[in-house]
This record gives sequence, structure tokens and C-alpha cells, in this order.
Amino acid sequence: MIDGGSTTERPLAWGVIGTGWIASAFVADLELTDSGSTVAVGSRSPESAAEFAARHGIPNRHASYADLAADPEVEAVYVATPHPMHRDSAVLALEAGKPVLVEKPFAMNAAEAGEIAGLARERGLFAMEAMWTRFLPHMVEIRRMLAAGELGTIVSVSADHGQWFDEDPDSRLFAPTLGGGALLDLGIYPVSFASMVLGPPDRVAAVVDPAFTGVDAQVTMAFGYESGAQASLSCTLRAKSPTRAAIVGTDARIEIDGDFYWPSAFELTTRSGERSRFEPDHRGHGLRHQADEVARCLAGNLIESPVMPLAETVSIAATMDEVLASLKPR
Repeated sequence: MIDGGSTTERPLAWGVIGTGWIASAFVADLELTDSGSTVAVGSRSPESAAEFAARHGIPNRHASYADLAADPEVEAVYVATPHPMHRDSAVLALEAGKPVLVEKPFAMNAAEAGEIAGLARERGLFAMEAMWTRFLPHMVEIRRMLAAGELGTIVSVSADHGQWFDEDPDSRLFAPTLGGGALLDLGIYPVSFASMVLGPPDRVAAVVDPAFTGVDAQVTMAFGYESGAQASLSCTLRAKSPTRAAIVGTDARIEIDGDFYWPSAFELTTRSGERSRFEPDHRGHGLRHQADEVARCLAGNLIESPVMPLAETVSIAATMDEVLASLKPR
């Protein structure tokens, strides 16, 4: 992966489906890299598309997702709709022959994730979950250290993600029809982090408590692995947690500053107590790195990212399905 550098001879022309906060952050971050630029935006509302395009200086605006996907100037589509619309939006783009970057969670469940992955492979088109955290500089360095065996044998992983949200019945986060709940919005980060380090678990235990609307408000997870390693993960809509993460190995441990999923830094502590820090410089929200990865993969004729492969995305969705099966109805 190239960090903010050119990945193609000319910038990749992006079309964005959706006009919410994450879409705005992605478009703003594209301006910090020369790997891509936004040429079109699509919304179900012509007013929303026009306002978003004017705010970001985007030349093409469309009053439907289908028109955005069909735009001949668009070379790749970024799906930034609410969770329940990810599957349909991704399929629309793929059927139009466009590579897709789909916001996390990739889909509402493993079945939908598998459907998107299957269609992308069938069409020979690139598809990737927009798990932007995985492409941040501190995560790139952590993967290098893991691959080099600098931590020894991994014993445990821990991560939490908690934010306080007002219990608003009109909020998307509490709406069952909009994919609300702690796990899909917040817990995806700890679960994906554990997957990056340890792969898929072979044992899953969870305590899930519902919010007033019935969606999951707080989740605590324990994963076991064939290697003997364990992961302790949690997420909540009820309070701001430390939002830290750690990897503990037989030779050393890594402790990532909060917020671990955001552009961050970490401390390495060896078994003998020696400490060192990794503190990369950052610009923007951190979303530009995943855009660079898409451009790099497309320039190399790859239909999947080796950093965030589709099989792992589907596996993560299956793990979250298993966790949510523990939700106790009120």
C-alpha cells in the first residue's frame, strides 16, 4: 500500500453513493491524495445531491443511485448509504460494471456479504469493505511487526469501542429498520481488529443487552482460537469508553492509544520492560489510505485487497451474526 502517494498514472474517478457524514469525510480525504478524485455523487434526493456536489466541488450529481452507477465518468463507486442499503447499492454498482468500496459493515449479515462477494468474483470486479482502520499507518506497522514475529506467540487481544448517544427514538443508531445497534456501528472495529491479528475464532461467547428499541445497546464478547489465544472485546452505545486496543505476545505487547480505530499511536513493551513508541504523522480523517489501496489494487488488476480480502469480510460478518444471536428480546 502506498501512503498518500500516486498509485496510478492519473487519479481514479470516484462516484459516491450517499451524502452523509462519512461520505463527506471520504471526499475531503481524497483531496489529500493524488490517487483519486470525486467526479460524481448520487442521492435519492436531488436537493441533497446538489447540495453535496456544490459543497465539495463535484461536477456530476445524480438524483438516483442507478444514475450514479451508470455514469460513464465514474470508474469506482464508494457506497456510503445506511447499513441496510449496502447490499443493494453494492449490487447496483457491480451490475453496472463498477468496482466498489462498501462502507463497514459490508452488509447486514454474512448472507448478504457473501452475495456481494460472489457477484464481484463472478463479474471479475474489485470489491472491498471500507474498513479504513486497517490501512492507517499504525496498523500497517503493527501488521509488519506481527509478520516479523516481534511479539512472539500471540496470547490475547483486547479492544473496546464505546460512545455515548442520547436515547433518541428517531436516531438511526436505535432504529432496527436502519441497522441500528452497537455491534454493527461500533463493535465492527474490535471484531475486525481481532480478525486481523488472530483470524476467525472457533469459539464465540457473548453477552448482549438490548436498548429501548430492541437493538443491541451493549455487547461483551469472548472469542477463542485454535491456537489457544483469546480475544476480549466490547462495545456500547451507553458511554464513552477508553476505546483502546492491545495485543499481548510471549515476547512483547502492543498497546494502542485511544481511539485505536482512528489515526493513532502505540507503545511496544518487551518482556524485559523496555518501551518504545510509534507515532506517525497524520492528515485528514484517515480515510485516504483505503482509497489509495483501491487505486493500487485496480492498477495491479487485483479484484480483492490482500489486506482486506472478501473471505475475511464474510467471516467477520458470520462472527457478528453469531454474536447477535445472543441478543435477548425484551
